[in-house]
Amino acid sequence: MTKVNMLEAKTNLSKLVEAVESGRETEIILARNGKPVARIVPIEKEVAYDINKRIGIAEGALGDVSPEALAEMDREWEKTWQKVLAEPFLPDARPSKRRKSA
Repeated sequence: MTKVNMLEAKTNLSKLVEAVESGRETEIILARNGKPVARIVPIEKEVAYDINKRIGIAEGALGDVSPEALAEMDREWEKTWQKVLAEPFLPDARPSKRRKSA
């Protein structure tokens, strides 16, 4: 870890970034009047996301759920959606046919 004052950092910014990028420095602390205020660290390289590692991540978190309990949850879910879908999604936007009173 290297500590660098702001003036030196401004003068040598590309060298400091190169040092972190190449791995010669793990981090560089930027200081103002001797007090640390920021740090330059390398950005971790993107790791390809492997979906196979996510499958089953919560396995066992809910305990043992019987097939009967799952079937009951499915029935309740279906009933809920039937109620939701039976109601109009948006209010009727047509103007009313009220007559103006004279």
